Amino acid sequence: MKTLKFILFLILTVGFASCKNEHKKEKTTTRFSLHYTCPMHPQIMEDKPGSCPICNMDLVPVKTQDKDAGLTLSDTQIQLGNIRTIEIGTQNFSDSKLLNAVLVTNPENTQVISSKFAGRVDQLYEQETGVKVNKGQALFLIYSEELLSLQKDYLLNDKQSEAFPNEPIYQKLVKAAAQKLSLYGYSKQQIARLGKSGNMNPHITVYAPGSGLITEINLTEGQYIMEGSPLFKIENLNQLWVEADLYPSEIKDAQLGKKIKVSVNGFENEPIESRISFIDPQFNGNSQILKVRAVISNSKQQFQPGMQASISFPYQGNEGVISLPNDAVMREESGDIVWV
Repeated sequence: MKTLKFILFLILTVGFASCKNEHKKEKTTTRFSLHYTCPMHPQIMEDKPGSCPICNMDLVPVKTQDKDAGLTLSDTQIQLGNIRTIEIGTQNFSDSKLLNAVLVTNPENTQVISSKFAGRVDQLYEQETGVKVNKGQALFLIYSEELLSLQKDYLLNDKQSEAFPNEPIYQKLVKAAAQKLSLYGYSKQQIARLGKSGNMNPHITVYAPGSGLITEINLTEGQYIMEGSPLFKIENLNQLWVEADLYPSEIKDAQLGKKIKVSVNGFENEPIESRISFIDPQFNGNSQILKVRAVISNSKQQFQPGMQASISFPYQGNEGVISLPNDAVMREESGDIVWV
């Protein structure tokens, strides 16, 4: 009898232990499963170790709960993957229009120095473009027989006006001769010195009419030049134009005087505020493009004509739109993916 009781007790004990183990085993397998994922691309899920097909990083093991529990990542994986979560909501958008642009010289600040008479270039003081010059700085020296002839006429008329002070005709001739000299670049002080000394000089120095950068030089020493020949171009870059192309669909968003922001390539952290100062009144040929322009300050001379830039200005967007950050969208060949 005792033997029978012992056998029954042993069977019950083994059966209870077996059920307990089965319950534990079932609880473990139904709650967790092991997968391998990429810390940088958590959308990659594999059932065995390997490499990420996107970045070739080694896959790391991760436990996932049942189907309704989603993906579980450790704190280290979240930090390595730069992963954060937000609540998606609605937002009112006031979007901005972005136009490619380029910096150009303001022609209103460009000065072209032309020859006022025929002659020979005896000295060229500035021989390289890109050099900054100041107003009144000597540029070149010209020898001119024509200038010498004008000086002779002035001195002759000046002497006659002194000899016949009561004859108004000689006073008029002196003024006319002085006017011709001034047209050829003589200042009032130079004319006065000529009349006082009587010393003629076939050379005249040509000075910069304003400050800026020399962008063109069209003469060399010893060269004979003709009257009206363009010799120097000086551009003042304290102000520049920024021009962009405007398409027909964008015209309604751009108006004269509208505030804009200009970002110059290489100086993206230094946006410049300006206003639209000009919109081309007609399309450019068959391209269906209008030019839009703004003026920016360049007092530090850090920008150069030809530099690429962009113009942005606001326009009214949509209201109550479901939104999320741009970096929450993963761009894949198969399409865009968002983890929710």
